[in-house]
Parts: sequence; structure tokens; C-alpha cells
Amino acid sequence: MKHLITTKDFDKNEIEALFEDAREFLDEKPRTLLEGKSVTTIFFENSTRTLSSFESAARRLGARVLRLDVSRSSSSKGETLYDTAANLDAMGPHAIIVRHHHSGVPYLLAKHLHCPVLNAGDGKHAHPSQALLDLFTIKEHFKNEIEGRKILIVGDVKNSRVAASNIELLGRFGLDITLVAPPHFMPKTSLKSSFELSERLVEGADIIMSLRTQTERHQKAIYASLKDYANDFCLHANLLTKNPKLIILHPGPVHRNIDISDEVMASSQSLVLKQVKNGVAIRMAILKKLILEK
Repeated sequence: MKHLITTKDFDKNEIEALFEDAREFLDEKPRTLLEGKSVTTIFFENSTRTLSSFESAARRLGARVLRLDVSRSSSSKGETLYDTAANLDAMGPHAIIVRHHHSGVPYLLAKHLHCPVLNAGDGKHAHPSQALLDLFTIKEHFKNEIEGRKILIVGDVKNSRVAASNIELLGRFGLDITLVAPPHFMPKTSLKSSFELSERLVEGADIIMSLRTQTERHQKAIYASLKDYANDFCLHANLLTKNPKLIILHPGPVHRNIDISDEVMASSQSLVLKQVKNGVAIRMAILKKLILEK
């Protein structure tokens, strides 16, 4: 049985096939491909974009969606992860989409479930569907000519599961990655890296992926104010003027004027809303693949 726990679960041919389906699903027309199927979402961590995107994707394919309220579930009363898995399995879903604040939980659940498990984000570990939609957005913008494109991943790289998944996936598809972060947000890496978002780096880039500062994952306050961080790493219009072909991505939620300025968010260089639209199509393609392909 196939699961999506990390981006490594799909090879390049499978990913290209996903993208072919996603291009068709961009028309936003409802389908009946998953009519009679049920999809369960269980999010142990708050989410708006990813949860609604997955649920929209399932419904557009004709599936029934059951959202389990974690705050009222037995897991909040001390139920073990194994018992949670057993109870979920007993409901007979055709796929389960899970988000958890601890790394590895989707993998552990997958070992005890008889349906595909889709990881919607686990701790600092992985967020594979986000990376897939990011790659899809890049390929669509550059008409599939992405080999050697230079991307800056800027912000709290160390604590970002989005960054972790994108580093693996984008590197596999030949993008040239540079990590840009203050020292305390920079992981140990063999990739090119910089502690400064310099004009030279911006002028030479094709793509900037800005990340949210993961304050909820910091054990102690690192900046006295996020404005101090923004002074050095916010994407503002003056920084981008010399590279008008540069595109801006962000997984959301965007801290406006901390991650990206209002002016840049409103510009044609920002593909943030396109990422949201693409995300539903990509997740439709993922659900179709995992539920219907044996």
C-alpha cells in the first residue's frame, strides 16, 4: 500500500504523472472519481489552509469527508497513538490525512492502518504535499524549464518542515538551492547558505521562497521583536526592484511586513495565491493516486 509520508515516497515519474492530473484539475470542475469513498482528516495541530485544501480536494473528487475533532477525541483524554490508529481503521476510511506536532506520527499510524496515510505536516520533519504544490507552481511558471533555476529559501529554515521537504524535492529536480537565515535559524547543511539576504543574492535568483518564523517551535524568544528580524529578512519592494522576473513563494500563513511586505504581496511577482489554487489541484491528484491506484 502506498502512503505519502515524505516527498521520497514518490519517484520522479510518479510526480510528473501527478502534475499531469493536477493540470486537468485546475479547471475546478467537480468529479466523481472518488464517489462512494470516504476520507478522514485528523489534525492534532491547528491548520486553516492545508485542512481546507485537502477537504476541498476530496469533495471535488466526490468523496465524503469526515473531520475528527481532536479537542473532543479520546486522544485528548490520554488514548495511545496505537488505539487511535485502531479506532480510525475500524471506521473503514479509504484515506486518512493527519497533521501532528510530533515528527514521525504519520509514519507510525501508517504501520497500523489498512488505508493510505497522507502526512499533512509532522513536527519539523516533513510537509510533502506543500513541497509538491510548490514544485508544481515553479514548473508551471517557468513552463517546465527549471533545471538549474536558482532558489533562495529564506527565514526559519531550521524549524520548517516545508523547507525540509522542499530541499529534498527541489534538489531532486535540479534546482540550485541557497539557504538564507540568521545563524540561529540555519540548520547544519551541505547546501550553499548565507546569513544575509543580500542584493547580490536577490539579483541572481529566479525564485525566493519566504518562510514564516516558527515561533511556536522556539524553546525561547530569539528576537526581542519580529520587527528586528524583518529589518534583515523581510522581502520588500526596494530589494526586488533590480530583478523584476523574480517570483515569490510562501507556504502561509504570511506574517505581513515581517516575511513579505504588503507591496510585494500585492505585486505580480507574488505567486502566493496561485500556490493556494494549485494546492487543491495537487491534493486532488494525490488523493486520486493513493485511493484508486493499487
